[in-house]
Amino acid sequence: MGTDHVGRDIYSGIIWGTRVSVMVGLLSAATAASIGIIIGSVAGYSGGVIDDLLMRATEFFQIVPRLVLALVIVALFGGSVWNVIVVIGLLSWPTAARLIRAQFFTLKERAFVEAAKSLGVGTFTMVFEEILPNAIAPVIVQTSLEVANAILLESMLSFLGLGDPSEFTWGYMLNSAQRYLRISWWMALFPGVAILTTVMALNLMGDGLNDALNPRLKER
Repeated sequence: MGTDHVGRDIYSGIIWGTRVSVMVGLLSAATAASIGIIIGSVAGYSGGVIDDLLMRATEFFQIVPRLVLALVIVALFGGSVWNVIVVIGLLSWPTAARLIRAQFFTLKERAFVEAAKSLGVGTFTMVFEEILPNAIAPVIVQTSLEVANAILLESMLSFLGLGDPSEFTWGYMLNSAQRYLRISWWMALFPGVAILTTVMALNLMGDGLNDALNPRLKER
């Protein structure tokens, strides 16, 4: 794969960058899923005014461009890896929240919920032990897709120079390569291919999980 403008091995950089990019993707997606599950569960089970307030907050985060808001927050608070993880997680939870909310609206009218209520099961146990395990499948699929989105967003931030300067990431490699595209094209090609193949693999994994977990797609 050659070397970059200061003699560093491109192959070693891609291998090392995988550690940071995948860590950012997994932890950001886990953060987003956790926030979305909590908010969606409360909104779906409670309904009424609480549901309206939580959904208005969800819609606000959905209409704000994630990249623009991430650029502003990272520029203000710094581009360390942990700041990037928190920022991406805080901006990515609305989809999971809406999926869980929709599942709760369907499941809370089922017979097993009525049976649990008749046995005196508390609200917390009802939400997180009775209904949530039956509503979690769509969020698992969405989380795998959010890992890919988080990797892309982190790469864009690093490419724009707002990532962690102390970490060697794929986006940082692309940022370094842009000044040498005409004479050292391989500096940009291989990090770009790494991002492309990783994102494609995660999206295909999401499709596979959807086929495996969606009961409507299973053969009877």
